[in-house]
Amino acid sequence: MNIKKLLQGKWFRFFSNIYVLVLTVFVVWMLFFDANSWLTHRELNKEIKKLEKQKSHLQQEIEKDKKMIKMLKNEEGLEKFGREEYYLKKKNEEIYLIEDEDSLKNKRNE
Repeated sequence: MNIKKLLQGKWFRFFSNIYVLVLTVFVVWMLFFDANSWLTHRELNKEIKKLEKQKSHLQQEIEKDKKMIKMLKNEEGLEKFGREEYYLKKKNEEIYLIEDEDSLKNKRNE
């Protein structure tokens, strides 16, 4: 292909237009090099999504804790919690711990 034909070509004239060149440089700058670039926004959006998931998880944990606090405010709930978690007992009472076979196998494997 001849250089003259290339210089007179439709695409060469289009891309050699000063407005197209400036617009191309501007778009490339805004997408990759600017402080508010598309890459930065993409990373920040990923972090926002991660934090929103964490927020919803923590809100569920808060609701669970509120239910636990409400349960522990009455005498029966407090007694049940103490018996289940800390193996507390009343006087003259014995506690028998019953474990499943699966839990025994897991303890041996560890």
